[in-house]
Amino acid sequence: MKLLFISVDSLRRDFLDTYDPATHADVKTPNLDRFAERAAVFENHYAGSLPCMPARREWLTGTQEFLWRPWGPIEPFDTTIPRALRDEGVITELITDHYHYFQHGSGGYYEDFNGFEFVRGHEYDAWKTAPRVPRSHVSTQLGFSVPDDPLGFSYLNPVQYPRNVDGFESEENFFAPKVFSRTEEWLVRNQEWDEWFCYVDSFDVHEPFHVPEPYASMYTDEDARDQELTFWPPYGRVDRGESELSESELEFVRSQFAGKLTMTDRWFGQVLDALDDGDLWDETMVVVTSDHGYYLGDHGWSGKPFEAPLYDVLAHTPLFVWHPDAERTGDRIKALTAAVDLNTTLLDAFGVVDAAGPHGRSFIPLLRGECDVHRDWAIYGYWGSSINVTDGRYTYLHPCADEVDSRCHSTEMMNPHSWFTPPKPRRDAESGEFLPYTETPVWRYDAPSYSRHDDPLLFDTTADPRQKNDISAESDDVHRMRRLLVTALEELDAPRHQYNRLDLSVDGAE
Repeated sequence: MKLLFISVDSLRRDFLDTYDPATHADVKTPNLDRFAERAAVFENHYAGSLPCMPARREWLTGTQEFLWRPWGPIEPFDTTIPRALRDEGVITELITDHYHYFQHGSGGYYEDFNGFEFVRGHEYDAWKTAPRVPRSHVSTQLGFSVPDDPLGFSYLNPVQYPRNVDGFESEENFFAPKVFSRTEEWLVRNQEWDEWFCYVDSFDVHEPFHVPEPYASMYTDEDARDQELTFWPPYGRVDRGESELSESELEFVRSQFAGKLTMTDRWFGQVLDALDDGDLWDETMVVVTSDHGYYLGDHGWSGKPFEAPLYDVLAHTPLFVWHPDAERTGDRIKALTAAVDLNTTLLDAFGVVDAAGPHGRSFIPLLRGECDVHRDWAIYGYWGSSINVTDGRYTYLHPCADEVDSRCHSTEMMNPHSWFTPPKPRRDAESGEFLPYTETPVWRYDAPSYSRHDDPLLFDTTADPRQKNDISAESDDVHRMRRLLVTALEELDAPRHQYNRLDLSVDGAE
């Protein structure tokens, strides 16, 4: 088996003709459309642990981590996909411009691959140190305040991106073109291997939505270099504060997101061409997905801010799967699947499902046509925040307890934080076997818990796919979905603290 696993960061379903042809019909993604015609299209696929690295730990280790810890490294007790496959004699490769793999606090993600290629410079990547003060239009369109002489830690330093892209003019200089070009080259160079796993993690279409022509002007009549317009809006409410945007400003941001998607799609097409030219389709499984979406003014928000409710714009993610031996390749699959299932599924494709993590379920039987139902629930969220569950039709967004909302610091209302090594000395940390999926001792200590909304929210996404009408006050399904949330927590053996923090009892009642 050969397996190409591609993540396109922040890819929204509703910008893809395959999923929502009416909403953004003018956005051109001919190559994603071309692949969708060949692949199985999953209609009810949901994110799990958000945002970036929590999602990748789910994919690579099969651990639904947001119930236990936030953004963090691969743990010593984790078995990653590349480690498991290397033990079976499969060659493994990572190609990415996702710089978080190489930052403090997120170690262990790339080390198990036989090889990796890192495309430098995206977002806050600590890459270039000159020019000292960039003067290009990129600096004036950031949407953030830039000091006259910025110096210091590059993460969240707004001048880092203008430095990194100083001199970028041609399309080939940009990140998605480099990532997918190197993927195409890797496919050509590695034809002698009988079995391989290539993981392509494209940080595009992640912000900043900075693109060259013709993409910058493709979906707008505005001057794409107008210093009054930003391609990188701050996270937050679009109706107030630093993140406030007028409707015309929002339209420009959407146009740049769309332009970046079209550029990414063009270069993804070169990978499809390489699969065609190398006659690789009959022996290669290809999976394309995303970690989450991105608010572009939806529900009044920009970005993916910690304080925003987790609507489907972020959580309902695209998934396309080509399997050369699958009965349902080319079908639309309505069964509910979750991000954590990708771990077990990818390993199952190589026949090493025993190495899968504790929380995923292989959907290879779905592809083979052996079943129509995969799972009854999928839960998703950020660590320490509200929690969400879906049954594939209804989405239920559950807030934290009232005491948490008022920043109560009683131990029973805090979020339990389990991590192998605390990032800072913690006198209150205790060591023990606190994780249900490993006997390895970890540290546990309390941390703040924050709610994204005051009251429960319930949406019928069949009747209301945009989640405009909260029906929690009028529908009996709110009680059923709350019980389903408790069922999910019980099946995952979630920490008891989670029930207290969320004001949930074991029978699902509040």
